[in-house]
Amino acid sequence: MAIQFNCVSSMLILVLLSISSVEGQGGGGGGVIDVVAKFGSKADEKRDLSKPLLVAWKEACATTSPAKIVIPKGIYFLSTATLDGPCKAPIELQVEGTVKALANPGAFKEPKWITFNRIENFKLFGGGLFDGQGTTAYKREGCKNHDYCGSLPINLRFDFLTNAMIQDITTKDSKQFHVNPKHRWDSHRGSDGVNVLNSEIKTGDDCVSIGDGSKNLVINGVTCGPGHGISIGSLGLFKNEEPVDGVTVKNCSFTNTSNGVRIKTWPGAERGICSNIHFEDITVTNVSSPIIIDQKYCPWNKCKINEESKVKLSNISFKNIHGTSALPEAVKIICSATLPCENVELADIEITHSGPTGPAVSQCSNVKPKVSGKQNPAPCSAPLPAKPTPTA
Repeated sequence: MAIQFNCVSSMLILVLLSISSVEGQGGGGGGVIDVVAKFGSKADEKRDLSKPLLVAWKEACATTSPAKIVIPKGIYFLSTATLDGPCKAPIELQVEGTVKALANPGAFKEPKWITFNRIENFKLFGGGLFDGQGTTAYKREGCKNHDYCGSLPINLRFDFLTNAMIQDITTKDSKQFHVNPKHRWDSHRGSDGVNVLNSEIKTGDDCVSIGDGSKNLVINGVTCGPGHGISIGSLGLFKNEEPVDGVTVKNCSFTNTSNGVRIKTWPGAERGICSNIHFEDITVTNVSSPIIIDQKYCPWNKCKINEESKVKLSNISFKNIHGTSALPEAVKIICSATLPCENVELADIEITHSGPTGPAVSQCSNVKPKVSGKQNPAPCSAPLPAKPTPTA
């Protein structure tokens, strides 16, 4: 089985709802391992939890019966940890306390803080909090003119997990991504069968960022804001990107975000495919760009803006999306002139805007959407500006 994933961010709560949990303890050395009671770890924010946790993990992972590791209530310091599988039986990590990272970004040699790697039948839960202490990193000059941002540590990485559940966990102030699930052994980003469910995400970037190679993804019941919305992409920047296929975003709400539901691809870059994407039952409140396909995505003006995107978009639907737009351009579907969008559907759209610049409008380029139900604003009724405003 693939991963099911429930995520809440910055205060981000994650839930990877998976299929297996540990049912009881017993023979073969399983049972409950308390890192404080057994290994003498202290909740004093000074002693490094890394070694006690790794020793407990090694012991639990080697048992042939289901095992659980407990980090009790309290505040702990953890430098870094990679918890490797495969394990011989189902394994749980119950985090009840607060686990804090080093504040100094320069202390990390790799872009990761806590990694769970190659594990089957895993559960992370307990109501605890992972604090990446990212405020120091936020004070540094932005990524526009620097390449250090990609080397900053991700709070929680889930690499090659099968049948996993992350539930009732909060990740706060990550220095980079809060959570990064990776499925394929040979891929940097792709995941298959991930579910992000019933989560609250407040962050300074995309609430959920869906990269190349993502397949069979469901995002349901997410509350997003502040942030940049739920985004597929950006796509087409790198060579040999894998297709994005089968993404459903439903029953989600966005408040005071820069975008709502979005697909973004780079112009004049590499080829790619993105298909079978469905956004439905979405509520937007004061969102700058509630519905957006942007195939002229060009942050920091670092792109070939006069060329067309080579990413093919097809079979995309926006259904039952309602609320308010912070700007008049409530619907923007800007597709590639060389690879026009195919089979785009707008159904039951009701987005209003009140302001001195006029009511909500809809802009389209290189697309002929299929429309049904109520349409406010009227589809593709407004002209595109000569120089569209870049989106974050």
